[in-house]
Amino acid sequence: MGSHNGIAEVNGTSLYYEQAGQGRTLVFIHGFSLDCRMWDDQFESFARGFHVIRYDLRGFGRSAPASDDPFDSAADLKALLEYLNVERATVIGLSLGGGIAIDFALAFPELTAALVTADSGLPGYPWPRGRPMTGPAELARSVGIDAAKQLWLSSELFAPAFERPEVSVRMSDYVGDYSGWHWLNDNPAIMSQPPAIECLERIQCPTLVIVGERDTLDFQEISNILSERIPDSILCKIPGVGHMSNLEDPATFNDAVLNFVDK
Repeated sequence: MGSHNGIAEVNGTSLYYEQAGQGRTLVFIHGFSLDCRMWDDQFESFARGFHVIRYDLRGFGRSAPASDDPFDSAADLKALLEYLNVERATVIGLSLGGGIAIDFALAFPELTAALVTADSGLPGYPWPRGRPMTGPAELARSVGIDAAKQLWLSSELFAPAFERPEVSVRMSDYVGDYSGWHWLNDNPAIMSQPPAIECLERIQCPTLVIVGERDTLDFQEISNILSERIPDSILCKIPGVGHMSNLEDPATFNDAVLNFVDK
């Protein structure tokens, strides 16, 4: 299967996707304020041995703009897989994408061959140190989106990534293209009920939990919760990197995922 991209009209929205390769399916889900380009270092590499899909969540990248209509990101992914005639997939998500991958594994276990979370969010996590998006959202509403983007990119979350010039350029491009809609509006995404943090023991598929050793304390704590409470899980800490582990050290990230899916 050669590389192909398109727009899937599903669930009342339009989702931009790219797919390449043949074999078992891997789906990559991007983080907040980013888009599917953040998986450039994984897409071509894994397409040599797998059928790889990456896509833009609704409200991001080249998918349909966000709106006030309630929606379920896990259901969007299910609809995309059905559109692409995929019966089962290994679902891989970073940060926001990790939380969506977890919700997907809980809601659709029959479609989930395996789960990989990277520097993951977790629906229902209380954020004892404050939600990362709070400061940028307040600034976006009081000063403007450009100021919010500058604050977001200069936050502790991305400090390790910005030590690497090639990564800082890419991050600036990705966030530069983000609309900022979610900072100015209430999030219409439907929260899973009960929240995922309360039912992680129900995830029965093999799970790899990746976290950069320099990621923030909340994301370290989430990764510990996932690895302790998901029955068939492995924790992998990538040394020397922070929240954007797949960008900061793609070779180590790719090796960890490849070793996991090969098993």
